[in-house]
Amino acid sequence: MFLEYTIIVIYTIAIILIFMYALAQLNLLYNYLSSKKKTDNSEKFDFSNPDEIPFVTIQLPVYNEMYVMDRLLDNMAKMDYPKDKLEIQVLDDSTDETVESTRAHVEKLAATGLDIKHITRTDRTGFKAGALKEGLKIAKGEFIAIFDADFLPQPNWLKRTVPYFKNEKVGVVQTRWGHINRNYSLLTKIQAFALDAHFTLEQVGRNSKGHFINFNGTAGIWRKTCIIDAGNWEGDTLTEDLDLSYRAQLKNWEFKYLEDVETPAELPVVISAARSQQFRWNKGGAENFRKMLKRVITSKNISFKTKIHGLLHLLNSTMFLSIFTVAILSIPMLYIKNEYAHLRNYFYVMSFFVTSTIIFFVCYWFMYRNIYGSGFKKFFSYIGMFFTFFSIAMGFSLHNSIAVIEGHIGKRSEFVRTPKFNISTLKDSWKGNKYLRKKISPHVIIEGSLMLYFGFGLYSAFVVGDQGGDFGLFPFHLMLFIGFGYVFFKSLSSKA
Repeated sequence: MFLEYTIIVIYTIAIILIFMYALAQLNLLYNYLSSKKKTDNSEKFDFSNPDEIPFVTIQLPVYNEMYVMDRLLDNMAKMDYPKDKLEIQVLDDSTDETVESTRAHVEKLAATGLDIKHITRTDRTGFKAGALKEGLKIAKGEFIAIFDADFLPQPNWLKRTVPYFKNEKVGVVQTRWGHINRNYSLLTKIQAFALDAHFTLEQVGRNSKGHFINFNGTAGIWRKTCIIDAGNWEGDTLTEDLDLSYRAQLKNWEFKYLEDVETPAELPVVISAARSQQFRWNKGGAENFRKMLKRVITSKNISFKTKIHGLLHLLNSTMFLSIFTVAILSIPMLYIKNEYAHLRNYFYVMSFFVTSTIIFFVCYWFMYRNIYGSGFKKFFSYIGMFFTFFSIAMGFSLHNSIAVIEGHIGKRSEFVRTPKFNISTLKDSWKGNKYLRKKISPHVIIEGSLMLYFGFGLYSAFVVGDQGGDFGLFPFHLMLFIGFGYVFFKSLSSKA
């Protein structure tokens, strides 16, 4: 019985952690809906007065961006802002032929009167954080806007964000990501679904109540003095944006999130690219939990509720570990349930925690409705998308759990960039993308084995018990079977 009770204890802890996270999401939904009833009375710069228009530096941290570099630079040249109060820094850490082509493009734009500079380094110390820090040393702007290579802000982007810095307490203005290739494939639809939940429910839900949010690494703008006051960029985690965000807010800087300002970008269309991005985000989240845990708990500047939301925010990625744990143990639990009749009451109690799924379903519906609209047809489309999303998210749970464990134990790894594709012009020629990794991760073989494992879980539903089977976990195992199967076969085929 020792093994059985150990399984029960671990399974119970994981289920309760997921339930706590679901309750936090429910609270964020309440905050989100409450925020819609409020009027934004923020102080703003008067851009009709030239004296109030501040100097802005746009930083473009890039690394080997052959496919999107021209698009990025041409888009930035369209920025509608006084030329005498704008500079653009191309922080180029590239190691391939794009260094020369980018330099030529920058020189061409500079000849038009645009204040744009091509800045290179002899080494990539600190990766993206190091490049941003290097550029900050010579940045002329009072405010620093940052865009990754695949982002395409509208020409009026600065005019819609900079005015909020009239309030001297505001250190960051962050905008919502859009997705130019949302409907390219099932993979891009799933990524968009997850990101939309973050950029509506979570960012608004936290920001509207003064809880900590994060600068998302791009499509946002910093007050330069805020960056310096918070300790500047540091490259000791894979998510330098989350790190600096928490250090700034712990020093009482306010963040402003603008849901109504959408900044379009490109989603990874190949599963290997999505995997590397997910790994970096999830490992970085765990690294920041280790780094920030004590600072958040001991801070005297923030409320108890903000501390709870902050810790759950930093533990976001760790939910994958809880989900993976529940998934793996669910099959042994199925046999334990039907072997030990005296544990029946325990399983009755545990069935209550299915409400976690119901909570997520309700929360994400409001996000989906906000983007796609309401009505029966949209609702039924949402049901299909929700369960597809959950299935594939669980299919990533092994990969993401490994990232989380590495982050928590302090294993260091290199910053692996996400390849960009410029899919709108290249169509299916992404297959020739020179930056794609050719090797298949060894994790893929385990994911294939897990597909078979949960196939066995489906079979087990028919054979356990004396009453013709136990189908309580059948839907869960079906989603896991589909999720791991999708990730396994897509990873083998490397198709979008």
